[in-house]
Amino acid sequence: MNSALQVALVFTSKKKAQDMSVVRRPNELVIDDDEPPDLWAEYDTEETISAVEAALLQRYRVTRVEGDRRTYERLRKLHPDLVFNIAEGFAGPNREAHIPVLCEILGLPYTGSDALTLGICLDKARAKEILAYHQIPTARFAVVAPGVSASMLASFRLPAMVKPLREGSSMGIRNNSLVRTRAQLRARVREIHRAYHQPALVEEFLPGREFTVGVLGNVPSYEILPLVEINHSVLPKGANHVYGYEAKWVWDDPAKPLPILVCPAKISAALNKRIRALVGRALDVLGVRDWARVDLRLDAEGNPNLLELNPLPGILPDPGENSALPAAARAAGYCYDELILKVAAIALRRHGLLK
Repeated sequence: MNSALQVALVFTSKKKAQDMSVVRRPNELVIDDDEPPDLWAEYDTEETISAVEAALLQRYRVTRVEGDRRTYERLRKLHPDLVFNIAEGFAGPNREAHIPVLCEILGLPYTGSDALTLGICLDKARAKEILAYHQIPTARFAVVAPGVSASMLASFRLPAMVKPLREGSSMGIRNNSLVRTRAQLRARVREIHRAYHQPALVEEFLPGREFTVGVLGNVPSYEILPLVEINHSVLPKGANHVYGYEAKWVWDDPAKPLPILVCPAKISAALNKRIRALVGRALDVLGVRDWARVDLRLDAEGNPNLLELNPLPGILPDPGENSALPAAARAAGYCYDELILKVAAIALRRHGLLK
């Protein structure tokens, strides 16, 4: 352990979020008894928080800091050498940007992307607009705001995926998110508005193989980890090829895990090269730092398209659970502790605190 370095581990615990029993609406915290079953999916369990803490304790002094409205004062008093940020935040469309903003106000080095990148990547449509501007392939899309009927999409080509505009961890993505009729489209858009209190993103469904790519490092030396493929063939018969709520939490039984992640993905060298090049360009364009996960899917012609970038990737510590970034890290030869320590070292090096 390096006693000279103090690390603040900032997180948003699932327990505290559940105790508050809140639904995130644009600018407030609202008690809501009719919550969707995946409302808490983004928040961290004690198991994850403890695993990250244990890894960091191998080299640093570590203090836990809950990511809430008292975080600013806690960080001001602690003034750590590094903030290891895994906090999702609670309220508002820019919630993932809260901790980076506080760190910048206090002049504290922190892991991961800055507030601008986190805010853009959480807004899937804004990220896709930037990708499209830079001619990075991404599926066609439209946004339907609450109070606006999906009938405005009369000419939108089906099938399509319908999901919340500003969520991660596959929140709001279900087996019925893949819609094939106008009636299904209208119904799913209404459900997104009702359950998640935000616009619905309607996205052209790409029928090809699905991949997720873990990345460590910064420009110009990203380390792109072995690709992970989402193996749709293990889903129940008749299920849509959608890696969402049911696939992650209903059909994936801890006693009998669903072997849905294949890593390294079994793909040609040419496709591997294309995907890696595409991922590198996207990270550069959106200013992603230190670590991330990038989701892609092939279109009908086999061309890779970016779905979204996740600059605060999921990091479940149990190898028996399907968590893509730790799985990719293991395939690259890094155990969980090594992954966490590597992210900390990358951030310290970026801040000039480590050679």
